[in-house]
Amino acid sequence: MISFSKIEYLSPRMTHFSNDIVQCYDRIKSYIHRTPVLQSRLVNERAGCSIFFKCENMQRMGAFKMRGAANAILSLSEDERKRGVVTHSSGNFAQAVALSALVLGIDATIVMPSNAPAVKKAAVADYGAQIIECEPTIEAREAATQKVVDAHGKKALHPSNAIEVITGNATAAYELLADYPDLDIVISPVGGGGLLAGTAMAGASFSDTCQVIGAEPMQADDAYQSLKAGHIIKYDKVDTIADGLRTYLGDVNFPIIQSHVQEIIRVEESEIIDAMKFVWERMKIIIEASSAVPVAAIFKKPEIFTGKKVGLIISGGNVDLGALPFTVS
Repeated sequence: MISFSKIEYLSPRMTHFSNDIVQCYDRIKSYIHRTPVLQSRLVNERAGCSIFFKCENMQRMGAFKMRGAANAILSLSEDERKRGVVTHSSGNFAQAVALSALVLGIDATIVMPSNAPAVKKAAVADYGAQIIECEPTIEAREAATQKVVDAHGKKALHPSNAIEVITGNATAAYELLADYPDLDIVISPVGGGGLLAGTAMAGASFSDTCQVIGAEPMQADDAYQSLKAGHIIKYDKVDTIADGLRTYLGDVNFPIIQSHVQEIIRVEESEIIDAMKFVWERMKIIIEASSAVPVAAIFKKPEIFTGKKVGLIISGGNVDLGALPFTVS
């Protein structure tokens, strides 16, 4: 294993981000888990490549979002911490902010859409944050968040379009590349763009050869369409089982994705469910539907991945066990 202090293979394309990522990691490392990397012979045989699963489903609160949330809150001024924070999220960033706020002793309010999974709402409540429900649209979420800011002066934390959050997210791929510096590809799901942008930052900063690829549901393919169009495209409403990906890119993360993501692969709902079930059954680990999207992408596009060493960010494992889209045999 390569220690972080010995990472010297920096790409000249984005070296100004490398120091930011290292400093961020030093800031948050006592608040997060260094998650394991797993492999599966059966998954590799089906995929035709060697996949290294970065298990952020085993992160504190069950998702990579803990990294960005912790960094965002730790980056606040003392006055901002005293006033508390507010964010909007369908679940994982909500939990991450709630837990980070609990650990750091600050007040948190979370705006959650009415269709957010019950298991994620329950976790936010367990961490002691106040929950405000709203209609399941981005506009409603943002309006409810601004209302809290106006009424109480709380600091709004964006779940995916703030550089502090993106840099925190980058530490997942940073750890992965420290353990496996010779990866050919790193793939992650894309919804709001915070994880994919962070992964791209780490890939560009700590490897000269590793490509970064995104994976997205066909029924929520705004990131794919945005890259194709050259500007951000927003959908009024999306309908995908991957609830963590029901949002769109922002003006902070989109330029990073434009510059350093080679491709976004789209997958159908049936392919997401199949990949999710396969990982549950074969690897015996819990992943949520959003995490299954990049697995499905690898299965779908063997011409891209065959024979390669592929790092895959399992973004989270917060699943409503009463609403699984399949039966586990």
